[in-house]
Amino acid sequence: MSSQYNKYNFYKHTFCVFEQVTLPSNKRRQIDYISKSGSKYIFAELGVYRISNHWGRAANCRWRLQSTQPSVNQNESVGFAKWTDFFLNDETSKLFFIMADVRLKEVTFFHKNSNLYDQKAILRNASQTAKTIQNIKLIFNETSWSKHLIYNDFYLMQSEIITALIYSDKSFLEIKRAYL
Repeated sequence: MSSQYNKYNFYKHTFCVFEQVTLPSNKRRQIDYISKSGSKYIFAELGVYRISNHWGRAANCRWRLQSTQPSVNQNESVGFAKWTDFFLNDETSKLFFIMADVRLKEVTFFHKNSNLYDQKAILRNASQTAKTIQNIKLIFNETSWSKHLIYNDFYLMQSEIITALIYSDKSFLEIKRAYL
C-alpha cells in the first residue's frame, strides 16, 4: 500500500507518532533538510528521520516522539516514521481518540486512521481531545475532584470514570453525577 505522504508533503497539516531510534551510522552525515527551528531531517525510501529538541506541535503538525526509555538529552532525540504513519491533521475535524493506562497513570491520543483504533472510543477534534486528556490527568494526579462522591473503591471509580470519558460523549461533570 503506498502512502499519500512523502518528503515533499509530510510536513503539511499532519499527525504522526515517531518511534525513537538510534540513527544508523550510514545516515549520520546525510542531513537532507534543516528547518527554521533547527530540526534536521533525513529522508529514506520508507520514511523520514527527524532529529529535534522539540516534539508535539510543530508548525501546523502534531508530531509525537514515542520512546520506551526517557530521553536524557532532548537535543539528541531521533525519531523515525514511515510515510504510512502520517495522517491528515486539522483543528476542527473529529480525528483523534484517547487511550489511557490506569495502572501506569498514562494517557495519550492517536489518529483515527491508526491501527490502534478500536472503532469504539469517541472521536474528538483537537481541542476536545486536549480537554479530555486534561481531565484524565486531573483524575490520575489529584483526589479533590472526588471529594463529594460516594464510592466503595476509589481506584475502581477512577477507572470507570476514565473509561466513560474515553468511550462516551458525556462531560466529566455528567459522569461524576452518577456517583452522588
